[in-house]
Amino acid sequence: MKCVIGLGNPGKKYDNTRHNIGFMAVDHMADMLGIEMANKKFKCLIGVGYHKGEKVMLVKPQTFMNLSGEGVRPLLDYYKVAVEDILVLYDDLDLPVGRLRLRKKGSGGGHNGIKSLNQHLGTEKYKRIRIGIDRPAPGASIPGYVLARFPKSEQPLIEKIITRTSEASVAFLTEPFEEVMTEYNGDVDE
Repeated sequence: MKCVIGLGNPGKKYDNTRHNIGFMAVDHMADMLGIEMANKKFKCLIGVGYHKGEKVMLVKPQTFMNLSGEGVRPLLDYYKVAVEDILVLYDDLDLPVGRLRLRKKGSGGGHNGIKSLNQHLGTEKYKRIRIGIDRPAPGASIPGYVLARFPKSEQPLIEKIITRTSEASVAFLTEPFEEVMTEYNGDVDE
């Protein structure tokens, strides 16, 4: 089974915020594949389905971002999902809005959700898609920025990047990740 994990914060007040773009991409992927995100297990909201004969589980941890690994680790253990078969989707301040960066491994950098996953999984070697949300203006609050909603001016680009992230995630289910990286790394309009 392959597992796609979107990072975010639970609760209506965080819907459609920059920090929740991983959740937004998983929701879009669930719609694409006809998977209902209705089950709660191990502090995670999950949906299970199939794509081209491959079983897939979509996951949205329901802890706050900095505790993401708390629910993910027991869930992966319970379903016997190997770390090689997971893909994590999350926001990245160091990439401009509209850019994706696919990687096979990496440190948490300043991202507390990834730090939590690395700690609970005991490794940095899992596939990921970093979704650009850009940095705030100099002197602006980073927490305030990542917890803010996208402005209307960015909505068309956000819709495109969420669609592209979902398409890359679906490709991950059946294609070698090197090929997925080659096809989807870069700007949404490339």
